[in-house]
Amino acid sequence: MTNPNVTALDLPMADPLPEATQKYFDICTEKLGMIPNVLQSYAFDPDKLNAFTGMYNDLMLGDSNLSKLEREMIAVAVSSVNKCFYCLVAHGAAVRQLSGDPALGEALVMNYRVAPLDVRQRAMLDFAVQMTEASYRIEETDRDALRKVGFNDRDIWDIAAVASFFNMTNRMASAVDMRPNAEYHAADR
Repeated sequence: MTNPNVTALDLPMADPLPEATQKYFDICTEKLGMIPNVLQSYAFDPDKLNAFTGMYNDLMLGDSNLSKLEREMIAVAVSSVNKCFYCLVAHGAAVRQLSGDPALGEALVMNYRVAPLDVRQRAMLDFAVQMTEASYRIEETDRDALRKVGFNDRDIWDIAAVASFFNMTNRMASAVDMRPNAEYHAADR
């Protein structure tokens, strides 16, 4: 196994990495001080890495009425239901960093219902958790509940897309025993 701190699978990174991938990893190192293990875990196949990062960047960094913090909050609430160790640690750190509130990050990791949320955030997370637990039960009344607190139909799409992405990535991370970078544990506390 190349790096036992990344996943339980023996899938070494492509060697050499394509120039664009190496540049992306260099930017991660410069900005974050590390290459997130989720990226390293996909680096055995640059096409899979590009697909993953393309979707992640679009959903989490792209144009949306949802703030970066709100998208990270969805990631944590979904990951809490799924008990995804990697995402709870990594995205819990992002909530702490973006909110400046370590207690908020911890509350969302444990149980978003105890977090000091406004009505809009609570409705957003209720919807994301409902998708995670029983998406087949979602009805127009559930979408209307989001509209009543100020979300438009594009916002509802974005909430659903972020929740869906993290449901997929949580399952992948758990299946391959993906491990969070040690740096996330102490970040922004």
